[in-house]
Amino acid sequence: MANPFVHIELQTKDLAKAKDFYSRLFDWKLESLPVAGDDMPYTMIDVGEGTGGGMYENQDPGVPPHWLAYVGVDDIRASTLKARELGATVLQDVMPIGDHGWISVIRDPTGAVIAMWKPKEGS
Repeated sequence: MANPFVHIELQTKDLAKAKDFYSRLFDWKLESLPVAGDDMPYTMIDVGEGTGGGMYENQDPGVPPHWLAYVGVDDIRASTLKARELGATVLQDVMPIGDHGWISVIRDPTGAVIAMWKPKEGS
């Protein structure tokens, strides 16, 4: 795997406003999905061709609205460990995302944040 960007995610304080803005600006097709155990919906972004993503409302007052890019990896545990060994700070250790796969989030040695994604086989 060449480790492509596989998902881009918006965390926002105003999901309705973001959905209206981005769907009108880029003609993105949006689909709200329920999240098991959470009363906040997750909105999938269908961009047509290219890397799609999602958006959701982040209620944490300490987290400003931002986009987060996800890179696909073959072995998320090994990639997260390697990132740490190379000087990254692990912000979110490997965590399952429903029945879909696993994520981890790191801050690189320059201070930039990026996420990694490993889908479950067959997903």
